[in-house]
Amino acid sequence: MIVYALPVDRGILGLSRIPGLEGDFRGDVEHLKEWKPAMVLSLVTDVELVAAGAAELGRLLVEAGTRWEQPPIGDGAGANEAFDAIWPRISENARRALVGGGRVLLHSRRGCGRSGMVALRLMIELGEAPDEALSRLRGVRPCAIETAEQMQWARRARREPAVFLRHDGER
Repeated sequence: MIVYALPVDRGILGLSRIPGLEGDFRGDVEHLKEWKPAMVLSLVTDVELVAAGAAELGRLLVEAGTRWEQPPIGDGAGANEAFDAIWPRISENARRALVGGGRVLLHSRRGCGRSGMVALRLMIELGEAPDEALSRLRGVRPCAIETAEQMQWARRARREPAVFLRHDGER
């Protein structure tokens, strides 16, 4: 399992395929535990988790001390009303982890469309310019964001004002 990672704010944002997709669920989970994410967002349906042999993923991550969320979103889809309803809470937790220097892992089936959509949204919400954020994201994961619907949702993000650091590291 490969985690495609990039620095975002003071933390690290990672994208990956669904653990177990290539047949080594236990090995993938161990790799994730070693990566030590503060939060994992499983951007897949229950059916996709079962098909990949990953039905236990949430329980195993929570037992390891990782915050786990599985917002409702299907393959190839953008955000729906149910996703939008819980997004503010999920986003706040993910942004808090990144600003605090933590790691956040996003996975979808292949780690491209849905993961890319959420990654770009978080990057913009944390103050990055949309075009630069997309370029950085695709520099690490070229397949990030696969549909116009996913791109539109990501770019609807409310961008936080940029924070400038003085040379002494203070804000």
